[in-house]
Amino acid sequence: MKIAIIGTGNLGKSIAKGLIINNAITTLYLTKRNLQEIEEFNGYGNVTVTTDNLEAVQNSDILIFAVQPKHFESILNSIKDSLTDKHVIISTITGFSIEKIEAVVGQDHHIIRAMPNTAIAVGKSMTCLCANIKGNDRIELAKAIFNRLGNSMAISENLMQSATVVCASGIAFWMRLIRATTQAAIQLGFDAKEAQELAMFTSEGAANLLIESGNHPEQEIDRVTTPKGCTIEGLNEMEHKGLSSSLIQGMVASYNKINTIKKEQI
Repeated sequence: MKIAIIGTGNLGKSIAKGLIINNAITTLYLTKRNLQEIEEFNGYGNVTVTTDNLEAVQNSDILIFAVQPKHFESILNSIKDSLTDKHVIISTITGFSIEKIEAVVGQDHHIIRAMPNTAIAVGKSMTCLCANIKGNDRIELAKAIFNRLGNSMAISENLMQSATVVCASGIAFWMRLIRATTQAAIQLGFDAKEAQELAMFTSEGAANLLIESGNHPEQEIDRVTTPKGCTIEGLNEMEHKGLSSSLIQGMVASYNKINTIKKEQI
């Protein structure tokens, strides 16, 4: 696949690393105004690093945009005359609707919105996708790309803000939970390195149990809780202190903040 990433910042670099590691490219163009920030990619075969967005567009079929929202419209305007029917436009820009993209480049293009997270760099992203009418013809192509980099799910566009909280911001939420587990393990006697390793791989194991079994979390919880045991004692204490409630409220607060930002941009 001939892919270009327009705007190779933190997310763009994560996507690039995932594509390279998983051999998902024929050619890869990476654009950035300051090339020093992405010079690490110069040594890879079939990877071109450039400041020229037009060069990247003209030599690629799949265009992944990972720029800041305030720059997206002007970049689209600068490249729209180079777009052809072969191009698939994939936007990772939060809050920039398909309708707004169509207003710049027209409706007669394959337009897809993607919401990956930074775990894409290690092939473990949960990516949500939606498309315009024409883009639906290429949604399976987009899923094939992002499934090489983790897992993907096609959703309706009105759920993209929610997906941002659950999947993109969700990485930070899970990191904080792992950090808290690490701190508890240190207090219980492990050194810092051991504690983090225990927290990381236990959380990975919990997720994989659900992925492989398809079970509800409570089914797996029931398997490790016994009457008057230490597990239920710990769970109940966490719930008394508001673990589930705090997490839910935090995610809702994050969602409300996204909507506030979106209204300010209108």
